[in-house]
Amino acid sequence: MGFAFDQAPERPENIDAILNGLDRYNPETTGVFQDYVAQQCQDQSYDCYANLALLKLYQFNPHLTQLETTTNVLAKALTVFPSPDFSLCLSLLPPYVLAQSRNSEKTGAAPSGTLAEAVQHLSLLHNQLNNAQYDAFWDTLNGDDLYADLVADVQGFEELLRVRIAVVVSQCMQEVQRSILEGWLNLKGAKFDNFVREVCGWKIEGEKVGIPLNKENEARSSVVRENVKFEQFGRMVKRAYEQPA
Repeated sequence: MGFAFDQAPERPENIDAILNGLDRYNPETTGVFQDYVAQQCQDQSYDCYANLALLKLYQFNPHLTQLETTTNVLAKALTVFPSPDFSLCLSLLPPYVLAQSRNSEKTGAAPSGTLAEAVQHLSLLHNQLNNAQYDAFWDTLNGDDLYADLVADVQGFEELLRVRIAVVVSQCMQEVQRSILEGWLNLKGAKFDNFVREVCGWKIEGEKVGIPLNKENEARSSVVRENVKFEQFGRMVKRAYEQPA
């Protein structure tokens, strides 16, 4: 069963009270939200609504902004792709940060140690995931120590991403070559076998991996019939001509 956007099953009562009251806009609650982000990173829970509320507080109170916390919010948002959470978080960041990040894509790396640098690098990961460039995603993540620093606080980051990739694969495929899936999951040998069988519940059949049928990956024929009479088109065209110029 899914949850509404503004709900989270593991949200503490004190956080829920803040989000549903006037204290949501009180700068003094910034520290509470920051601690909550740290908690999410540790116990692998996730609360997008609360994290967006924190970014909104940063928007109103720039002097309270913490680079590390903002980076952790963005990294956590990556772990729930292909949801729009990462883009929602970006929309609440200062415009100059987004501008610096975009400019750095053309001119080179953003200034070291800045939020723009974090946004630039995490946005690359986000784009690769959304474009199903999973091999490139792992190459990028493992190819620069900066990425390790950016996601270091998010416990189980790689495992969470493997699960999300597996979910997307299960929604559009019934079978995939083992070698291809190894690249997508960045796993080989016994680790690959264990993840596929125990975590995903899929079958390994020689050089292929079979994915059970589900409502997303099952091919079904459907016929769409449009029952529109010619007279309806005539009335629509007539109304178009009758519109004042």
